[in-house]
Amino acid sequence: MKPEAINLADKLSQFSEHWSPKIVSQFNGNDIMVVKVQGEFVWHDHHDTDDFFLVLDGQVRIETEDGNVTLGPGDLYVVPKGKKHRPVADREAHILLIEPRGTPNRGDATTAVIKEAI
Repeated sequence: MKPEAINLADKLSQFSEHWSPKIVSQFNGNDIMVVKVQGEFVWHDHHDTDDFFLVLDGQVRIETEDGNVTLGPGDLYVVPKGKKHRPVADREAHILLIEPRGTPNRGDATTAVIKEAI
């Protein structure tokens, strides 16, 4: 199989829905995903893993119990495991996420969005 670069802008152009992460690659048992966000996500936590956010485009505010962190393009933030948080984007923003394979995006497998590969 010939090595091929993954173009994140191309991957992001393949879908329009918000808060629905798309798997673009995998790395050491982790899913590497892109997601379009707008509005408020639900308050949640992940008991077993940290939550990695890297903003590719736009602006995202990560609200936590301890205060808020505002991220712009090129900024990243890691929410420590077990810490309640909620991402918020006043306008559409694009984020790169890295999570252990199978991690529910809402911290609760019963209400999680199914992550699909593109």
